[in-house]
Amino acid sequence: METTATQPPPPSSAAAVPATVCVTGAAGFIGSWLVMKLLQRGYNVRATVRDPGNLKKIKHLTQLPKADTNLTLWKADLMEEASFDEAIEGCQGVFHLATPMEFDSKDPENEVIKPTIEGMMSIIRSCAKAKTVEKVIFTTSAGTLNVEEHQKPFYDETSWSDLDFIYSKKMTGWMYFVSKYLAEKQAVEAAKLNNIEFISIIPPVVVGPFINPAFPPSLVTALSPITGNEAHYTIMKQGQFVHLDDICEAHIFLFEHPKADGRYICSSHDATIYDIARLIRDKWPEYNVPMEFKGIDKDIPVVRFSSKKLTSMGFKFKYSLEDMYRGAIETCREKGLLPYSTHNQSNGEKKESTLQSLEKHSDDQEKVLEKRVNGRLDKQFEEQKKELLPIREEKHTNGSLEKCSDDQAKVLLPLPEEKQTNGSLEKHVMINIKTCE
Repeated sequence: METTATQPPPPSSAAAVPATVCVTGAAGFIGSWLVMKLLQRGYNVRATVRDPGNLKKIKHLTQLPKADTNLTLWKADLMEEASFDEAIEGCQGVFHLATPMEFDSKDPENEVIKPTIEGMMSIIRSCAKAKTVEKVIFTTSAGTLNVEEHQKPFYDETSWSDLDFIYSKKMTGWMYFVSKYLAEKQAVEAAKLNNIEFISIIPPVVVGPFINPAFPPSLVTALSPITGNEAHYTIMKQGQFVHLDDICEAHIFLFEHPKADGRYICSSHDATIYDIARLIRDKWPEYNVPMEFKGIDKDIPVVRFSSKKLTSMGFKFKYSLEDMYRGAIETCREKGLLPYSTHNQSNGEKKESTLQSLEKHSDDQEKVLEKRVNGRLDKQFEEQKKELLPIREEKHTNGSLEKCSDDQAKVLLPLPEEKQTNGSLEKHVMINIKTCE
């Protein structure tokens, strides 16, 4: 998928020699899609992951087109000083997406906030050592922009969240908002001291198809009206949205644009939770999406994020809100991360239904397969039956089918085994997402 934006040429001294860039958190939701887009453009990509030896977590990267010639994997950890030195050495650009997202942390200061800040500063130091890095593109969060007691009708790049309010309320994801806020503030100053161009991209809720194996944290929020995950309704209440492909194209656009500087909001659609509920009920009536949300006024106004700074430079968004949700729902269904229907189920039943979708494996895998291919079991299934292929070949982005082992649930959503049978969807889907980079 290519953007309709008019793109300046890559910042390479010779057209025949593509730029070399580093992508941190490359195995994650946004990171893996960004790697795919960069490879399509001909970039040489150095992708950092926590464990390059874990084939289940990096297979979706190594099987991408051009991965054999243009992609290398590097082990790096946010909490290890100089961990990114080798991966960044010789690069012209760094896309920094790696971040802890352990929303249920009992020690958020040391498990989320501190690693995010120290990891960001470590990367700036690695860039300074390399002496080749022209730009650092930091993927921050809308949580740095509009988290405050009273929502304004409009936000732009001059807006900042209220840290005192965040610390006092400690709402869902509060430590993530704080970590991104502080990391961005400190990185801007550090980059200036080292003469490195630093650009922040502020994404809202990112929605769309994806290639990583785990349930993306952003989709936990976006699909909460379907799953009944009420803790995320407050985030969706007055929401802003962008397609995964658009946000990745914006990363590349800003890296390539010679005049890009500072913060950029990348948000294409503003909608309330009632707007999203109407969309889902209209296009996917098989999901029992509620008509009312407790404590949320039906006439609640839309809160708008301005992407004028980005679009005035020539960038154009490509996807509609329906495109976003169609891609997300279809991919989650194919990966066994979302049931095909929650009709006539309560929120508790919807949570249980989603959990069961995540835990299908072994003896009942054949039934899951039947649902995913909508009854189209053919010779391919008979030939591959013993290997228990998890999704249809034509729908697998990287063109390769992964084998489904006895621990299929942990492949789909890698969690400690003892947490896979406790019946709590929040622990499986909403909160325990520290394995997603």
